[in-house]
Amino acid sequence: MSTLVGVHAVLEALRAGRSVDRLLVARGAGGQRLQEIIDLSRAASIPLRFEPRGALDRLAGGTAHQGIVAVAAAQRYAALEDVLAGAKMLVVLDGVEDPHNLGTVIRTAHAAGADALVTPERRAAGLSEVVAKAAAGALEYLPVVRVGNVNRALETLKGRGFWIYGLDERGDHDYDQIDYASPATLVFGGEGKGLHHQVRQHCDFLVRIPMAGKISSLNVSVAAGVVLFEWRRRRSVRE
Repeated sequence: MSTLVGVHAVLEALRAGRSVDRLLVARGAGGQRLQEIIDLSRAASIPLRFEPRGALDRLAGGTAHQGIVAVAAAQRYAALEDVLAGAKMLVVLDGVEDPHNLGTVIRTAHAAGADALVTPERRAAGLSEVVAKAAAGALEYLPVVRVGNVNRALETLKGRGFWIYGLDERGDHDYDQIDYASPATLVFGGEGKGLHHQVRQHCDFLVRIPMAGKISSLNVSVAAGVVLFEWRRRRSVRE
């Protein structure tokens, strides 16, 4: 089972029809979105309990729950082959370890129109309550693939016609000056490390975000937003 914490995560799970075992609401909590959650749970005959806020604090494990916690079926990973047909954009993370960053990138990727996100099994954050909370419901709609080896996954994508763009501060192309081919894959490195050497070698193009300040790079979730929405803008113009 998986614990969903917070209004966005619980509401989108219910809207998406995810199997929810039970719902806990803090006594005294209210608001329009919370009432929508209560109405959806009752319409779906999901057991609903009003509990002291301390009970939700313990179940949420310290995560801010906004007065709502759901116990649902565990989130499943998708298979790489299952997300390729018709995909125009995949996001690959090369070792993002912070669950907040993973959740935020999932939210951003879904908002920008990406078809799936790929992350490695080792030395990387996996799906968790913290990730679901940071994703603010996007985890219900964006497939997440977990692979044993990022390099092999990129080879598979190349074999299926995807062009690989890696974000790297040493890249030869500015992110807003390159023409993104279709289908495309954007690869983002982990916190403080960037892309691994072999991953860089698998990229068809290395792109960078020009920086005006003294720092050389952005947080991975911010960088993903910058580049993904530039890709979306270019795609909208072409369409």
